[in-house]
Order: sequence, then structure tokens, then C-alpha cells
Amino acid sequence: MKIAHRGPDAFRFENVNGFTNCCFGFHRLAVVDQLYGMQPIRVKKFPYLWLCYNGEIYNFKQLQKQFGFEYQTLVDGEVILHLYNRGGIEQTASMLDGVFAFILLDTANRKVFLARDTYGVRPLFKVLTDDGFLGVCSEAKGLINLKHSTSLFPKVEPFLPGHYEVLDLKPSGKVASVEVVKFHSYKDEPLHAACDTVENLPSGFDLETVKSNIRVLFENAVRKRLMAHRRIGCLLSGGLDSSLVAAVLLKLMKEMNIKYPLQTFAIGMENSPDLLAARKVAAHIGSEHHEVIFNSEEGIQAVEEVIFCLETYDITTVRASIGMYLVSKYIRKKTDSVVIFSGEGSDELTQGYIYFHKAPSPEEAAEESERLLKELYLFDVLRADRTTAAHGLELRVPFLDHRFTSYYLSLPAELRIPKNGIEKYLLRQSFEDSNLLPKEILWRPKEAFSDGIASVKKSWFSILQDYIDQQVDDLLLEKAAEKYPFNPPRTKESYYYRQIFEKHYPGRSNWLPHYWMPRWVKATDPSARTLKHYKSATQE
Repeated sequence: MKIAHRGPDAFRFENVNGFTNCCFGFHRLAVVDQLYGMQPIRVKKFPYLWLCYNGEIYNFKQLQKQFGFEYQTLVDGEVILHLYNRGGIEQTASMLDGVFAFILLDTANRKVFLARDTYGVRPLFKVLTDDGFLGVCSEAKGLINLKHSTSLFPKVEPFLPGHYEVLDLKPSGKVASVEVVKFHSYKDEPLHAACDTVENLPSGFDLETVKSNIRVLFENAVRKRLMAHRRIGCLLSGGLDSSLVAAVLLKLMKEMNIKYPLQTFAIGMENSPDLLAARKVAAHIGSEHHEVIFNSEEGIQAVEEVIFCLETYDITTVRASIGMYLVSKYIRKKTDSVVIFSGEGSDELTQGYIYFHKAPSPEEAAEESERLLKELYLFDVLRADRTTAAHGLELRVPFLDHRFTSYYLSLPAELRIPKNGIEKYLLRQSFEDSNLLPKEILWRPKEAFSDGIASVKKSWFSILQDYIDQQVDDLLLEKAAEKYPFNPPRTKESYYYRQIFEKHYPGRSNWLPHYWMPRWVKATDPSARTLKHYKSATQE
């Protein structure tokens, strides 16, 4: 019941016959198949299989064609049952093109399977006590207070993206882990590419071929994500990533004759750079544009509920989540858009952070890009999921398409680095002649989301810091390392977030292995505004 916000449309609780301690609870957000989409999903053909899953499988129709599956529902997730029956768990996880977290119970073979998509776009937490009690939940808040466990403090942990786990199920309902397997590495072309709608792309690394492939695969990534029976909207910050998503999305919606206008949403304080840029993009592409203006008071007031919703105390994640949380709240209350497109993943994939200018070599930049992708589930993807799901919205992130990312990462390292002082040069270049975006947006330098939503006079980030300065005593900060030896807070802001986190999730600080920080620069704060590159640009 702690995660009811994720599925506001329906609820179900079901016990598994013949297994005393086995039950599923499910909150539904109806996006595909309004009628038969309730879970756990069970079909007549496989009465011994029980599936609870969160996500979207974009290639369920292609898989049906390729393998001749007979579906009983219109639910995309039903394909998981058919794939499993045909080739077991390894093939199932590898053939799914989409975002997913699932638990599959096979009562005939007394096995339980857990799996999560490559980048962890959909969340999954688990607890396995020393006496074999297993609990899984989309958010950790559903697992932290389980009372019927023998160990006093059961370890609740995020399930690793790109992995599946096999567990044995005993008649008592207890389980034992058999193996945890990594089924996909994001650099490898995914197994499901074989039955993708885009056939083989021309190979070779000459610039025109590469640019054309990037356009084709990105457009394909957006197209496959149009699968929905509910209204589609798009977050639009006016930066490169969300603007590209919005422009391609609108173009494809027109081509597919979707009758309603695309709603785009921007948030900021009055006259913030993001609002002005987003307005320009919306006018260029012709979307129905909404601006959400917030003041510093509303922002400050939201901090505690945002930290509770996120389950992290990472500085940059909390900061950037406040705007996203408030815009999601607006979308839920004031519009009927439910499926929300967004630009997450691009900065990690295409080396969009300003500190990439300081990379010692293209190879090191490429390695850093991979590290960031691997950790997305702790940072930007976590932020994007929790802030939207808190308001019953469903997030779609085309930049993290398996096919698109594996292609981009296969390109020579020197093609991917910033050029002429501009980050994401290759991505911008690829869309230069497409007329999708105004030139000044296509070449707009990076703004950190938490900074871009602030007014020019005073950044949201400095307003927040001024407030926190009064809340946290200097003495507390001096003793921070004694009180919080793991990831000790070094600034008043991080101390303030940590205090709130510990209030709701005491002793769970290891959910965050380390703070998000830029590399290759001496930084004490993760904000791009504090980097030299940014200062020189704003002083001109």
C-alpha cells in the first residue's frame, strides 16, 4: 500500500494456491489494454505461471510474429510468459526490447525469477532474509518495515539493472537464491535487434553514414515508444535533449495521425532561461505548451516530500528533482496526459556534462560515459522515475533505447567527445539539416536542470542554499563525519538532505554508494554553475 501512487487506476491482492506464504499485490496504471491488464498476469495456456511486472515491452508484436505466439490479452507483458515457456529466463530477459522490472513465479518447477531492464529505467527493490523470506517492491519504502522477519534489520537493496536472478521456491513459501546473471551489457547490440523494425544499418564510420544512422535509430526509439491507449505528453526544458525528443515526437504523432495536440510542459521560476528556451521550441514545433511557474517558497516546501519519494540524499538528484516533481504534480492535476516523454540518458550517453571538456583523452571520456550509464539507476533515471510515478505518470526515455545506445557506444571514441568547445557535438551535428529545431536551440550549451529553472538574477540553487544556511548550524556540519561516517555531508545543503533522508529511512544510507560529482575538475559541489567553463560563458 506504500506505493499506491504508482498505480492509481486499480488495485489487486492475490494469494497463490498451494503455497502458504505466497502473495502478489499490484497497483495498476492502465496504459495498454484497459480491459485485461490486471495483474498478476495469468493465461489459460500456462496455469502454473504468475507474472507481476512494471514496464513497457515495445517489441511484443514483432516477437509474436517471429515465434507465432498466441496472445490472450492485449497486454504487452504477456509476451514474457510465452518467451519463458519457449526458451527459459535467459532468452526471455534478452529478447525484451523495452523497460521492465518483473517477478515471474513458476509453480510447476518451483522457481521464482526476478529481472530488470538494462538501464534500470523501471525500479525494483528486494529483501531476502536469512531465513528465506523474499519481498520485492517497485520502491524501497514498501520493504523497510516488514515485521515478520528473523533478522532485525533485513537488507533492502536495489536489484541490479541488466540482471536476472533465479530462486528455488520451497512449499513453505521460503526461497533460496540459485544464481544472479548479467544478461545484457549496454555496449553489445541487444539480442532482440534481430527482429527490430529497423533492418541492418549501413556500417562504416564516415560522418554522413554515422549521422544518418543516429537520426534513423533515434527516430525509431521515439516511434516504438508511442505505444499507448492514454494521452502522450512531453517534458520540455528548452535544452537540446528534451527539445529533440519533443520535436521528433510531434513529427511522428502527425505522421501517425494521432488526433490530439502534443502537450509540452516546462517549469521554472519567472523568466528563467529554461522557460524562455522552451517557449521558443514549443512555438517552432507547434505544441500545446504549458508553463509551470514556481516560487522559492514552493520549491523549499517540497524538499522533504521529494526526498521521501526519491529514497536518496544525493545532492544533485534532490536539487533537480524538485522541478520535475512540481511539474509532474501539475500534469496530474491539470491535464489528461499520462505517458510522459523525457530526455534522460542523453548527457551520459553523448557526453553532455560540462566536465567532459576536461577529459584527458577520448578513451577516458568514453569510459566515463559508460560509468555514468551504468550508474544511471542511482541518479537521473531514479529521479525521473520517482518524481513522475509519485503522481501516477508513466515515463518514456527514448535516449536509453537499447539499439540507439549500443550503436552510439560502438562509435570511435574521438567522434563522441566535445568539439570546438561544444559538448554533444556529434548529436547536434546529426540533426543540423533536419529543421527539427531552431539553430540557437540545437546549439544551446548545457544548463543544469536545477540551475536552468532559476531566474537569471538569483539561481534557484543559491536561494535554496540561503534557506538551508539558516537551518543547519555550523557546529552540526563540523561533526557531520561522526554522525554520518558513510558518505559524510561536506556542505550544509547535503547535511540538510541527509537529515531528512535518515528521518524516513534510518540506517539505509548505503542505498547511495557515493555522491554524483563531476570528474577531472576539483569540485566540491556537483552544480555545473560552479565550474570555470560555465562562469566564463556567463561573464561574456
